This record gives sequence, C-alpha cells and structure tokens, in this order.
Amino acid sequence: MKLIRVKVENFRSVENSSEFSIDDNMTCLVGKNESGKTTLLTALYRLHPMFDGGTKFNPQKDYPRRYLSDYEERHKGKDPAVITTWWTLEQKDKNQLIEKFGFYPLSNDNIKIIKGYDNQQSWNISIDELAIIEDLINTSELQDEEKQHIGQVKTIAELKSKVTLLPETTVSKNKLIECIEYDFPENSAFKGVAQVLELPKFLLFSQYQKMQGQVSLEQIQGRKANTTLTEDDQVFIALCDMAGITIEQAASLEDFESVISRFEGASSKISSEIFKYWSQNKFLKVQFRLDRAEPRDPEPFNSGRIFRTRIYNELHEVTVPFDERSTGFVWFFSFLALFSQVKKQHTGQIILLLDEPGLSLHGKAQADLLRYFKERLTPNHQLIYSTHSPFMVPPDSLLSARTVEDVIIHRKDERPEVHGTKVGSDILSTDKDTLFPLQAALGYEITQTLFIGEHTLLVEGPSDLLYLKGVSELLRSRKRTSLDQRWTICPSGGIDKVSAFMSLFGGNKLHIAVLTDFASGQKKKVEELRRSKILHDGHVFTMDTYANQAEADIEDMFGSTFYIELVNICYGIKRNLQAVPSPSVGLRIVKYVEDHFRTLPDTVPEFDHYTPAAYFIEHQANIIKKVVASDLEAALVRFEKLFSDLNGLLN
Repeated sequence: MKLIRVKVENFRSVENSSEFSIDDNMTCLVGKNESGKTTLLTALYRLHPMFDGGTKFNPQKDYPRRYLSDYEERHKGKDPAVITTWWTLEQKDKNQLIEKFGFYPLSNDNIKIIKGYDNQQSWNISIDELAIIEDLINTSELQDEEKQHIGQVKTIAELKSKVTLLPETTVSKNKLIECIEYDFPENSAFKGVAQVLELPKFLLFSQYQKMQGQVSLEQIQGRKANTTLTEDDQVFIALCDMAGITIEQAASLEDFESVISRFEGASSKISSEIFKYWSQNKFLKVQFRLDRAEPRDPEPFNSGRIFRTRIYNELHEVTVPFDERSTGFVWFFSFLALFSQVKKQHTGQIILLLDEPGLSLHGKAQADLLRYFKERLTPNHQLIYSTHSPFMVPPDSLLSARTVEDVIIHRKDERPEVHGTKVGSDILSTDKDTLFPLQAALGYEITQTLFIGEHTLLVEGPSDLLYLKGVSELLRSRKRTSLDQRWTICPSGGIDKVSAFMSLFGGNKLHIAVLTDFASGQKKKVEELRRSKILHDGHVFTMDTYANQAEADIEDMFGSTFYIELVNICYGIKRNLQAVPSPSVGLRIVKYVEDHFRTLPDTVPEFDHYTPAAYFIEHQANIIKKVVASDLEAALVRFEKLFSDLNGLLN
C-alpha cells in the first residue's frame, strides 16, 4: 500500500491542516520553528505506530486546548477524527487479493483510513461484495436446488444465514459455511479483504532521539518490565538486538569481554554504513565499556551495571561521552542502529517519519544525508521528513516540498484570527519566513551551477528558471519528454550578460546554451550573439520559435488563456483579465497583462514577472485543475518540443 494523501485535524495546533499530497518516494515538510511540523508527524505516526508506548490519542492532552471545554458540544458526543489518510494499492497488494479470492474483489484501488480519539482505525474500501458472493456460490459444491433456495443475497452475512437454513445438512453446505467463517471474520466482506492487506507501520525518529552515553542496565530492565521504555531506550535495545544479546543477558553476564566484542561488531557494521555518507570526519570510532557502578556516582548510575559509550577521535587521540560531542554523528549512529534492527525484525512495509533530521549537521553533511535518503531509504520506503534548513530541501526535487505554517491573520484593532497549522500550497504567500528555506535552497542551487554545471542553460531571470523546472517536473511525472537533468539552469540577468558570463566562467569548459525572450528590442542582440561565435552554432534558442508568434516571452509558451488564468488566480483580483481578443493575436501576453494592471486600483499589488512564476511552481497541482485540458496539453507540447531540442545538444 502506498500513502498518497493526508489530513490532520483536531490535534494540538492543527485544527484542520487541509489535505496534502505525499510523494511516492520523499516528501519534505518545510516550515519555521513552532509551525506544527512535529505535530503533523506525531499524528501520522499514531495511525499505525511501530512502537505502542504513548501512541493513543487523548482529548485531555491532544485536543486543541482553546476548544477543549466545547469538545462534547462540537462533536455531538462522538469522538472526532484526527488523522485521515488516503492510500492506493500496489501490484503486490492486488496479487495477494487475487491469490486469496481467485479474482480482484475491489471496485477500485483506493482505500481511506481514519483514526480519531476513539483510537480505532476505520477503513473505507470499495468492495464488490456481490461479485464475492457470486463467486462463493459458483465455486461451491451446492446443488442447483440449494442455490435456488438461497436466492438473491446482498451481503456475506445474509449468504451465511441462508446457507445455514438450507433444509438438509450436506457436505457442500458445511464446506461453504466453513469457507465463509474462515475467509470472512464476523461474516464481514470488509474484514475478509482487510485481513489480506497489510497497512504499513510508521517509524518516527526525531533529532532529539538518540542512544544515551551511559545506561543503567537494571533501570532499563525495570522500564521494560513496566512497559515504560523511552524513545532513547528503544535505540539502545536495537543496538543490543544487533549485537545478538538481550538487556537481561548483558546485565547478568560475567564475561565482560564477550559482551563488549558483540557490541563492537554491531558498531563496526553501523559505522561502515555511516562513513559511506559521512564526509565531515572519517576518523571517529565508537567505543563501549561495561562497568560496575560506583557508589559515589549520581543516581541511577550508582548501583548495578552501567553500559557506557564513548566516541574516540583518532586524530586528536581523545574520547568524549557519546551523547555530549559530535552531535550529528551521534544522531546518524542512533538512527541507523534503530532502523537497521526494525527493518530486520519487521518484514512488512515501513514508512519513515523523520523530525528535523540532521539539524545539528553542517550544510555539506546535510547534503550527504539527503544523498543517503535517496540512495538507501527511498528505493524501498516512503520517507516524510520535516526541516527548516535550506540544505535539507532537495534542490533537484522542489516539488516534493510541502510548506507548513501556523496561520494567524492580523487585522488592525482586532484580536488575531487563529487558523492553526496549514499544509500545502494554498497558504504559501502568507509568511515569507516559511518560504525562506525554499528560496535559499533554490538560490544555493543557482550559485552552484556557476561552478559545477557541465551543461549550463542560461535564461534571462529567475522566473524562467521556475517555469522550466516546474513544467519539466510535470512532464517527467507524466512520463513525457522533460528537460534532461544534466542541464543546470542559471539566470544570467539578460542577453546582455551572456558575454560577461562566458568571460568569467568560460575557463571551466562549460557547455552553454542560451534561451531568451524575443521582442522588438532584442532581435538585433540575438543576431549579434549568434554571429559572435561565442557559443556553438545552434545554441541560441528564442521563445518565438516555440510559441509560434512573432514576439514571445516564456509566458507565451503557456498560451494566453492558460497564463491569464494563472495571473487571475495568483493575484486574486476582482476585475479578472479576459482572454486576449482575436485582433491582438501575436501580442506578447505579458505586455497585455501589464497594460491591464495599469487600469486597476492602487490596492491591487503591482504586477511583476516573478510572482506568477513562483505561484505556479508552488501551487502547480491547484492551477492544473483549473486550466482547460486542451490549453494545458498545448502548453506541454510546446515545452516538450523545446526540451527535445535542448536535450539534442547533449552527447
């Protein structure tokens, strides 16, 4: 089963997050501190948690506090939903159902699962119950007279009742009753299908969750017996499992060397995995000690046996307590210890929820962590993580980011209006701080292309970059021709800057192409650039060629109707732009929009090229729903032709 959409409501700071989509591989929740990112992950984790401790929804603790006194009145005595999820079945799920029933018993592949303050999962599955009943009857050994006696039935429960009432007790009758009881618990078609499907478990790991530098084995034994294990305890237990030893055995063994050697073997295995992705310092080692407690030590480390972990720095020849130094390494080690053992013990699907992963890492190390996610985690698991670091936003997959914001509307002389945590594209413009990591990530990628982009596509400004990135990802998601990922897009500031760019960076032996607007004031410059031979022949592209009009900007690639719809939605103006009148065909659409904005009142924001571009990439799914299908297809065809020509320049 693959998670495709989520909605959280009635939970702490989240009154209604609104529905937000989940990517097939990796979804990044971006927001500033206190925006509600951790709350969202916590609610999702409780749908089907890997560990049971403290995972029940409790109205007294979790319901939005300002409405708690009205809980009964607001929900009419019922327990409200907290987490609503939408799933789609994968081929292996379908195969399991076919193997069980002999055919596919569902009307569609989508499943809705809800959990609320009653702490019960509620599944909504479109089951073709009549088809199941027909198959049960047809594959049974009942005689025709018995089948006629049963007649028409609509539910499994009704079928069993009528079979039970058949006048004669026969082998075929008993077989059918046994089949129903075995395959359909409580005579429910839903339970018969649900028991075949396996809902993935959620594993939540936070930046604060880590193995402790010293552990009292007797204390952790007691918490385990009382089912009060902490999240940090779970990490240490996972390490014990990797070492092939239980806490009880570690606490009772007299052969300390045997215990330590097992833990060192587990540590070596984890460390070898870490250093494939740890570029900060490869001269670290994890060391273990098993000591008898000293009476003078503080509680609880003054009695019993104490397991101590330290990090040894080979360069400085010094050890430091595990949980006090090299915080990033400690987090990485702790996560790998827990995840490796969970994956070994749990053979089913696991969805990973990481809260602020790598927060203590250097920016370069965060890039290494992203690489680890893509190479080690996402090929086999869906990953959802939160961050406010621009270095943890995947620059090559900005569309996987979802913004998280605690929306508060301030009005003059009025009490602030609190809307709570919101997720998705509809509220991106309300808070610049929320957008900062996305903007910084994009700016960092642009900067990097100046030095490491072997194949560089120069465009005029950042709006061109956003449009090209957004449309390319859309085409790629539809398995159509997108811009080859070897191209790195760099805004140059206009066609006048191309020569300066080549002078500064031509020594890097970059392969450069230029994509530029084509208007009356630029025709001469384009021709001069082509004649200058500063670029290879055929490496100067102009928008008019693909927009099929005499003059064109990148906005004309969308077509006038599409772009006007984008502007109307983006600015939310009451006097909406209308389609370009037929006598104006060939007019650059941006010029038409600029002329229209000059007629609007001063209360309407001033039009600029960048705002619709940013809105397009941030609200793409919403925009596409509102655009006429034929206009969208025409725009995709134009961009597809452009990308095909650009890709043709690559070896």
